[in-house]
Amino acid sequence: MRSIITGLAAAAALALAAATPAAAQQNARIIVVSHGQANDPFWSVVKNGVAAGGQDMKVQVDYRAPETFDMVAMAQLIDAAVNQKPAGLIVSIPDASALGPSIQKAVAAGIPVISMNSGSDVSKKLGAQLHVGQDEVEAGRIAGAKLKEMGGKVGLCVNQEVGNVSLDLRCKGFTEGFGGKVTVLPVTNDPADVRAKVKAAISADASVDTVLALGAGTAGEPSVAAVKEAGKTGAIRVATFDMSAGFLKSVAAGEAVFAIDQQQYLQGYLPVVFLANYAKYGLMPGGNVPSGPNLITKEKASQVIDLSAKGIR
Repeated sequence: MRSIITGLAAAAALALAAATPAAAQQNARIIVVSHGQANDPFWSVVKNGVAAGGQDMKVQVDYRAPETFDMVAMAQLIDAAVNQKPAGLIVSIPDASALGPSIQKAVAAGIPVISMNSGSDVSKKLGAQLHVGQDEVEAGRIAGAKLKEMGGKVGLCVNQEVGNVSLDLRCKGFTEGFGGKVTVLPVTNDPADVRAKVKAAISADASVDTVLALGAGTAGEPSVAAVKEAGKTGAIRVATFDMSAGFLKSVAAGEAVFAIDQQQYLQGYLPVVFLANYAKYGLMPGGNVPSGPNLITKEKASQVIDLSAKGIR
């Protein structure tokens, strides 16, 4: 009788042990803290990827971001997340000096961290497992070289988020790849402000033949509108980092030359998948995952407009 009871107890223990990882994953909570602002459609796509990852992996995900580009507020959100002891933390790192201490607190607390979108250059130093995104300097170089190949000699780099180190790196790479004169034009996230400032800049300097925006919905679309209003469509090449349905339509119509796709859906989706598998099996890729860059030109634009409108591209 005792042997039967012992056997049943062992079987029950084995069943419990087998169920524990799955149960742990079912109850796993992953918190995402990004710098993405509510009026930027780019981040809506990231959030869609996060939500899909949570649904596919059957884990709870919580997405948080400050209302404006505010590193103090973002650091506070990361600190609050650490205090909740999630199974994993996903962060963007637009300013390592401001956010580094909070991220290191998470690592010290034993919380696995994955960085995404911005921070590829500092992610490892801060203790993150890996980074999902693109090398911003290299992406800028690729864009600059392509615009130079198209005949560009005098350019504007339209920066809608001054203080975001990743955007500074885009302009740096653009300047290196372009080879000609580049002026950084600081603007806000307000499309009307972007349109007015780009129009003023190209009207004041007739030699400008290239405009590179650093965000499609916030800066790219208003830049196209500014060039149209100035009567310089065709004479000035407009390109942008990232994608929006509106900007892609401009590319397809020949009013803009290309968009740089970093596949931000994957930047939201993949870290959730990685952390869920880490919580369940202890599995993690061995290095950074490049999600871009890919140049979307006129030949490709029409293929991805629908997916962009659906919040996937």
